[in-house]
Amino acid sequence: MVVPDSEDKMYYPPLDLQKKAHVPDFKTYLELYKKSIENPEAFWKEVADEFYWKKPATGPVLQYNFDVTKGTSSSNVWREPRPTCATTSWTGTSKRKPGRESGLLLVSGCEKGRPRVHLPPHGPELVCSMLACARIGAVHSVVFAGFSAESLSERIADAQSSVLITADGVYRGEKLINLKQITDEALEKCKERGCSSVTKCVVVKHQALRTKTGAACNKLQTPWDSGCDVWWDEEMKNSPDQCEPEWMDSEDPLFILYTSGSTGKPKGVLHTVSGYLLYTYLTFKYVFDHHHGDVFWCTADIGWITGHSYITYGPLANGATSVLFEGVPTYPHVGRLWEIIQKYKVTKFYTAPTAIRLLMKYGREPLQKYDLSSLRVLGSVGEPINPEAWLWYHSAVGQGKCPVVDTFWQTETGGHVLTPLPAATPLKPGSATFPFFGVEPTILNEHGEELEGEAEGYLVFRRPWPGIMRTLYKNQERFEKTYFKKFPGFYVTGDGCRRDKDGYFWITGRIDDMLNVSGHLLSTSEVEGALTEHPSVAEAAVVGRPHQVKGECLHCFVSLKGSTEFNHSLVQELKTLVREKIGPIATPDFIQNAPALPKTRSGKIMRRVLRQIACNDRDLGDLSTLADPKVVEMLFNQRNEAAA
Repeated sequence: MVVPDSEDKMYYPPLDLQKKAHVPDFKTYLELYKKSIENPEAFWKEVADEFYWKKPATGPVLQYNFDVTKGTSSSNVWREPRPTCATTSWTGTSKRKPGRESGLLLVSGCEKGRPRVHLPPHGPELVCSMLACARIGAVHSVVFAGFSAESLSERIADAQSSVLITADGVYRGEKLINLKQITDEALEKCKERGCSSVTKCVVVKHQALRTKTGAACNKLQTPWDSGCDVWWDEEMKNSPDQCEPEWMDSEDPLFILYTSGSTGKPKGVLHTVSGYLLYTYLTFKYVFDHHHGDVFWCTADIGWITGHSYITYGPLANGATSVLFEGVPTYPHVGRLWEIIQKYKVTKFYTAPTAIRLLMKYGREPLQKYDLSSLRVLGSVGEPINPEAWLWYHSAVGQGKCPVVDTFWQTETGGHVLTPLPAATPLKPGSATFPFFGVEPTILNEHGEELEGEAEGYLVFRRPWPGIMRTLYKNQERFEKTYFKKFPGFYVTGDGCRRDKDGYFWITGRIDDMLNVSGHLLSTSEVEGALTEHPSVAEAAVVGRPHQVKGECLHCFVSLKGSTEFNHSLVQELKTLVREKIGPIATPDFIQNAPALPKTRSGKIMRRVLRQIACNDRDLGDLSTLADPKVVEMLFNQRNEAAA
């Protein structure tokens, strides 16, 4: 890796940012990166020494096996120089401390090491209850509030959670969502599955359920089970003011976060205490070049890994001042984000390409009403950002003076793995640029051969870093099969990647049967499973299709039973079914009638062909393995009849 010397248009760091940056130039980045790869124990010990640990460590710092042919695969056992830590330092500058919330959880029956689930709104109670869990050693599992009762029940049953925290309701723009009703439906479904692990449901009276005048909103009827349900504020009255932290081993579990899997069943990604803390601390500090006095704003939902790492743990471990936002970018007006940046003088802003593309549609006029001069660094997360959106973000929002850190990472990685550093990295619009410290990427072809120089193929990593997942909860076999079996000796991301002549990495999208819709990873098989539950559907196949705002959307092919008529009413039923089974984020954009699907002679659906049909791309290549090539032309002819 050398300092890039490219003919491409490059965007260089502003000099005023470099003056006090933690990593002030590309040469410094290269020196630190070399140290992190050649001597990782020394590199991470220096980071660990910034924290307080209760007692010295014993044994090696780093142990791992990425080669499943040589025994049980482990992502990383990272025993820091002092292996036990207190969670008190994680509260950062928050005015509310998790001591009393920790007491509430103890009163409610939470135990060390026992999972418990959150389905709360995006408010301070969520952050405090996560930290309270960490303080007493309970494992938290936060569920995105947009999921359906079915999806929530799956996660509760898998984790065997003992305590559930939810709220009466929450607004999404003007729409009022009855979270408590969704929670109750999920608990009923758990009972149908034979799971009755939840013994207490703590309900937050959410402040968003009040009108502008402060009067209580009467639209919501909150269902109640007096044998299980308790109000958060009433339980708080009975909880002790102080709760001593539970000292944890560095490899004790911290949280489970479920992410969609290619088999349809969600994967419970497990992160542990110390490695995750160190990694989110350092990535936040360096990637956003955090300094005292900064105001950081990440617009993500805490129900996703971005909210865990860069709303809760990373910023608070750095003592950062953060803006916590609940809402949508265009409500109550299209300048909502810019209004908040002006109001709180936000210096570091982190959002998704979907939001950027959405706001691009309204042009620059809404931005011109607000003072955005406080901004110093812009960030992008959730999916690859297209160059057009990158350039608008840089010029319109950042006014041409703010570096755009386009971060690539996953739920499984815990934090940024490919990312620019704002004062050090020359930028190319749309590129995730170079690896973070301790991360060693490479590109493989389909045969597992490593590709040098300019290349495109599978993105994999040679070695672990402290923040990488440790396993899939209660499913080590699936962990090994998903991430290590295809290419023994490497962690397989599931993403495609291109490396250009300057060594810059460009993420090209998912290689497996996963879709990235508005930054949310969805399983095609999970959507297909929901569609085939309809009594009229014999078979379904789901692929991705480019979308101007979402980046990618769902195009569904359905084969119907018997003489069932394909009509608007059926399409609406299918969309409703998917919403109920998975959640609104999975609602298909297009559903197409498919009397037959393109299959090989062995019966395998050729999804490559379906993707091309969805995109109206007739450059189909080799179709010799198709059992009936005439099916393809039929589907092309019916494509324009797909119901949106």
